[in-house]
Amino acid sequence: MAAKQSVQTRRAQLTVQDIERRKKLVGLGQDDLARIAAIKSTVVQNADKFTDAFFDYLKELEGGAPLFKNAAVLNEARQLKREHIIAIASGDYGVPYVDQRMRLGALYSKVGLDVQVFLGAFHHLLRSIGTEIIKSSGNTMQAFDSFMSLQKVAFLDIGIIVDVLIDERERTINEQQEAIREISTPCLQIRDRLLILPIIGLIDSQRAKQLTDNLLHAIRANRAKVVVMDITGVAAVDSKVANHLIQTVAAARLMGAETIVTGLSAEVAQSLVALGVDLSKVNTVGDLQGGLEAAEKLLGYRIVVLDKNSRATEAA
Repeated sequence: MAAKQSVQTRRAQLTVQDIERRKKLVGLGQDDLARIAAIKSTVVQNADKFTDAFFDYLKELEGGAPLFKNAAVLNEARQLKREHIIAIASGDYGVPYVDQRMRLGALYSKVGLDVQVFLGAFHHLLRSIGTEIIKSSGNTMQAFDSFMSLQKVAFLDIGIIVDVLIDERERTINEQQEAIREISTPCLQIRDRLLILPIIGLIDSQRAKQLTDNLLHAIRANRAKVVVMDITGVAAVDSKVANHLIQTVAAARLMGAETIVTGLSAEVAQSLVALGVDLSKVNTVGDLQGGLEAAEKLLGYRIVVLDKNSRATEAA
């Protein structure tokens, strides 16, 4: 599924105009197409041989092992590589050709093939193709010129496949960061109409937006009336972070929930005063326990002390 999404995403970015621009960047012209046509039969007839050369070399590389762990994936990769080798000498390098390169790049990314490992194996493949072209030709100089034209197509391929590998890696990193952000900002229901939002780590603009979104959805889903936002785990609170918190509190109030901020350390409190941050509209309590007690009072609960070692709550 990931491979399919990658192909679609990259295809949307690479228009016909983009493809033509890339051809110009590698210097691929009509003269090159004519020279490639002269060696097409040699490339096509030896497609299986070149495919074996690529994967045999890849198998010997330390980073090539992931591709050989799954027989089905390996067979698909071999089929796509064979199609690639045949297509590289076809002379037609439009959208279908680019799509095929993207499918191959997405498959390499899916198994975790490193860019450097791919480039090493691809270089070996080109060397195998060049050797066969020169060996099969009666005119060495003409064969060399044809191979140089073919190499321009190879540079086009490298750019496309490496783009896919990099894009997929960035997508994976973004998904991991998103998962970490979600884990670090859980919104938990601890009592009917009462939520707690413990915040840990640094707060940037993106995380602040996600924090607000998660909180507002949780307020609606749980019909919450009070939220305890604990910032004990936030190492530093500057004016920007404070403004994010104020905006979150205001948004929660519009949803019908009162927010109590807990965990303000003495250092953070002094910093906010020095910065001139207006927290007059924010209900703050020193620690989490005090915040929960204040929240229960707002909800109408009464704390009854049973003895010096325990306390219980009952509905007012």
